[in-house]
Amino acid sequence: MQISSVGGMGLLDSLLGAEGRKSFKRKDSDAGEAGKALEELRGSLYNELRTSEGAKRQQQRFCGPVVAMTFNFFVAVGIILTNKLVMGRVGFNFPIFLTLLHYTVSWLLLAIFRTLSWLPVSPPAKTTPSSSIFLLGAIMAFASGLANTSLKYNSVGFYQMAKIAVTPTIVLAEFVLFRKTISFKKVLALGAVSAGVAVATVTDLQFNAFGACIALAWIVPSAINKILWSNLQQQANWTALALMWKTTPVTIFFLLALMPWLDPPGVLLFKWDRNNSCAILSSALLGFLLQWSGALALGATSATSHVVLGQFKTCVILVGGYVLLDSDPGLVSLSGAVFALAGMSVYTSLNLKESKDGSNKQIPIQTPVSKTKTSENSSEDSTVIKTTNDV
Repeated sequence: MQISSVGGMGLLDSLLGAEGRKSFKRKDSDAGEAGKALEELRGSLYNELRTSEGAKRQQQRFCGPVVAMTFNFFVAVGIILTNKLVMGRVGFNFPIFLTLLHYTVSWLLLAIFRTLSWLPVSPPAKTTPSSSIFLLGAIMAFASGLANTSLKYNSVGFYQMAKIAVTPTIVLAEFVLFRKTISFKKVLALGAVSAGVAVATVTDLQFNAFGACIALAWIVPSAINKILWSNLQQQANWTALALMWKTTPVTIFFLLALMPWLDPPGVLLFKWDRNNSCAILSSALLGFLLQWSGALALGATSATSHVVLGQFKTCVILVGGYVLLDSDPGLVSLSGAVFALAGMSVYTSLNLKESKDGSNKQIPIQTPVSKTKTSENSSEDSTVIKTTNDV
């Protein structure tokens, strides 16, 4: 048997020759390299999809600042119109319970995403203290609940004036917490934006003592909420959906605690027919999209930029109504809106210039030394080859 085996191998070698044997070896090595490349691809896909760093890179790749802020802008306009329908025509005057429904629907959708393995992976627990997650969830309950309550008891103009106060509060809080400063040009641009929005909405100021207290109580939680959302995503590799999954149960708990204090009684006596329920459910679904898009925008930009986006939305609605719907807010309001839009344009251009300068600083500069070393190495390699050939 051994002699016949050796004879068979000799016959195969004589039939294939040297080239045939090389071809078989080449195919084996190609198959090994293909298998190695497949394993590397599988590992890279795992890192991109099943680690917090990879999930964060995917969010940054597909949802940059422009996409995130555009998404948030259209969703915010949609939920404003829907909530006007719910609280006006439908007559659902329970702002805290409406906010609770928003977060409950969000949590149920996130649970479905988690069951289907669509939810991004959270960073390791040791990277973010549980107290930070709990604090963000609690502050989010006060920020969202008090915002809807303020909108119920205050006029739109007074509500916008309270939102203007959020901008300097964010700048001050970021300086106190993180020693973060902004340039003088940005301060002037933000001042122009705030002044323009104030002029645009000054015609709709109606004072209510309880509503004013709610608006003042909302300013600080709103500012801290935006700062924490932005900081945790940019510094701790959290994605928007993963952070929503962790904070939403805490938010629901605090909203349940706020309901007896801020909502009127009688929510169970409300007329829950099909039309009213569909309108409230639509508001809840848009609430999930608003929370998601807001988190994406805060992760891609900054807390101050997100506030400017909200003021931009106000001015666009005001000017758009005048251009498209023949509404007449008055020359003073229109002038204020145009002035605020000009300030927003300057602020955006300053941000783009800073990001461009920052990216240019990160580009490595080639030094002549590396080139000299490369030429020396290549000359040494050529000398070795020449010597070998001479031998």
